[in-house]
This record gives sequence, structure tokens and C-alpha cells, in this order.
Amino acid sequence: MSARKSPAPAESGRESPPSGDEKETGRLEAFSDGVFAIAITLLVLDLKVPKPSELPAGPGPLGAHGLLAALIAQWPTLLAYLTSFLSILVMWVNHHLLFSLIRRTDHFFLYLNGLLLLFVTFVPFPTALVAAYLQRREATAAAALYSASYFAIAIVFNLLWRHAARGRRLLDRAASDAAIAEIDRSYRFGPPLYALAFVLAFVNLAASLVTCLALAIFFSVTGSRSRQPK
Repeated sequence: MSARKSPAPAESGRESPPSGDEKETGRLEAFSDGVFAIAITLLVLDLKVPKPSELPAGPGPLGAHGLLAALIAQWPTLLAYLTSFLSILVMWVNHHLLFSLIRRTDHFFLYLNGLLLLFVTFVPFPTALVAAYLQRREATAAAALYSASYFAIAIVFNLLWRHAARGRRLLDRAASDAAIAEIDRSYRFGPPLYALAFVLAFVNLAASLVTCLALAIFFSVTGSRSRQPK
């Protein structure tokens, strides 16, 4: 009787995946991406097409006293839209960055991610408030709610990351120490600076909104630095 053949070796052309662990977060990422997409789409609903009956009367090239004037009058809405669009886009990019390092989930992590999405989908509401009341005396309250929303998001982003990174319990075994340290450093600035934007809403409205915009730019830069080399 011939000896039993040993199992055939793996194909030489097939390479092992670069990651240290099998990805277990696919469904959570797909769900989160859908929620981010809905939130960022809702922002544009505040931009209104002026009705002909609402246009101010008066001649002028390109309707300078008509349609063009009505569109220019919407500049607070457009400004709030652009600022919030950039902020949500940066949040989505950073969420994607985290999940390039996170490979597993647990029960508490799922709820933390859900809490993050709760605040993300809330962003269109304070955005609409800022646009509607930017030139009114109620602008302070609108800006305070706007910055408070981002403060809450920064807190939950920190909780989500700290929970996943503590003891590397949910991270890829191949995650580099440098990438983890860079995220730790950058996320440390979010809560206190958004708290500053909240306080500024009661002192200087423009400074509060500019701080929120500057933080979106800051996290877009630090997020690109945190990405692991392939």
C-alpha cells in the first residue's frame, strides 16, 4: 500500500494578505457609510430655488436686482452648507481611517459607533439654524448649538477610538505604533477646541464658526498623516 500523500502545498502565486487579521467590520462600515451619505445629502436641502413671485423688482444686467440678488441673499445658507459639508466629509474620511486600523468589533463598540452616527445625522439641523439666524439676534444660540454638536462628535470619536485602541483589543495586529500615536495626538485636540468654539459663540460669532471650519481643516491634515504606508 502506498504511503498517504501529504496535503498539497498552497499555490506559490497566492500571497497572504498584508493585514494581520481577517476583517470583521464590513457590515458596520457599509452601514456607517450610508448614514454619512444621507447626512451630507440633507445639507443641500436648505438651499432654495427662489420663486419668480418672490424676486425683488428692478432692472439690471443678469437680473442684478432679481434672481442674482435673491441668490446672493442666500449666502448664509451657502456658507453653512459648505462648512458643514467639509466637516462631515472630514469626519467620514477619519472614520474610514480608523477602520483601516480596526479589524474587530464588540457589543459596546457597536453602540459607540451608533452614537457617533446619531450626532452626525443631527448636524444638518444646527446647520439650518445657523443659516436661518446668522443675521439675527438669535444667531448666538444657533452658533452655540452648532459648535456643541461638533463638541459631542469629537467626544464620541475619542471614546470610539480609545475603546478600540486600548490594549489593541480591536486593532489589526499589523497596525503600526506610529499611526496609533498620531491618532492619539490629533484626537486629543478635538474636545477642548470645539469647547472653545462653543464659548466663542457667546463672545464672537464669526470666531466660533471660523474655529469649527479650521478644526475641519486640521483633522483633514492630521488624518492624512495618520494613514499607514502600504
